[in-house]
Amino acid sequence: QIVHDVCLQKLPVVFAVDRAGVVGEDGPTHHGAFDISYLRHIPNLTVMAPSDLTELAAMVRTALELGGPAALRYPRETGVNPPDEIPETLEIGRGRRLREGGEVAVIAIGSMVGRAVLAADKLAQQGWEATVFDARFVKPLDREAILDLANKCKRVVTIEENALQGGFGSAVLEALSQEGMTSIPVLRLGLPDGF
Repeated sequence: QIVHDVCLQKLPVVFAVDRAGVVGEDGPTHHGAFDISYLRHIPNLTVMAPSDLTELAAMVRTALELGGPAALRYPRETGVNPPDEIPETLEIGRGRRLREGGEVAVIAIGSMVGRAVLAADKLAQQGWEATVFDARFVKPLDREAILDLANKCKRVVTIEENALQGGFGSAVLEALSQEGMTSIPVLRLGLPDGF
């Protein structure tokens, strides 16, 4: 239905993907562990993942005004940083830098962005300065920013709450490979191959 009834026809449908990632006591039948992997390969589909409630509001508005298919994945957990007012729409396929560093680029998506910032704080205590990048979009990927980060930092860590196979980190690896940047070490953190 996603392919035939929506994306093939470029219809303005918004898929609200609830319970993205690990959902605690709801268990393996409800873990949203695979949606990035099965959505990011579908043509005409924009895939977004907010890091907080303000981003969620901006992404809902962006999806509704997009004029084409969009998937918006959000976690079960209680959100932080509620908006004071309705945010502006986002530029499609553009992430944002949350912290500047130089030795490693930590590129996170969705619920893992806050944890990436905490990890960068801990790395700083150990003498490592990390850039933290909130990708915002799984598709289209902010290739320009990600390639720039990889070039400058020379080390990349991706963090996602999705299966590693075919997930966000895989998209980053594909982008680096397409540019011939295969010598840059990439550590992908995500969910293992299992239920």
